[in-house]
Amino acid sequence: MAIEVRIPTILRTYTDGQKAVEGTGSTIGELFADLESRHTGIQDRLVDGGELRRFVNVYLNDEDVRFLDGISTKVGDGDSITILPAVAGGAGAEPRRAGTR
Repeated sequence: MAIEVRIPTILRTYTDGQKAVEGTGSTIGELFADLESRHTGIQDRLVDGGELRRFVNVYLNDEDVRFLDGISTKVGDGDSITILPAVAGGAGAEPRRAGTR
């Protein structure tokens, strides 16, 4: 049995449109290296300087790995990894007061 990795829409170009892929490894870092061997370019979108990119959230069985051991978090067969890009926006415009257009 392998580790299921759920891929967000923005990264599916690296997985030929697949919503989920399987990988192996004993840590998140090893898992991402394994994914890179089959889905070239995906690791650079997830990792920078040996750490998770700032705007990428990774969950191991619904636990944020930043609160575990980050990229060194242990994983095993049957685990589920969810990758979620952080969402930001809305900056620049001043808020409107209620009742104005």
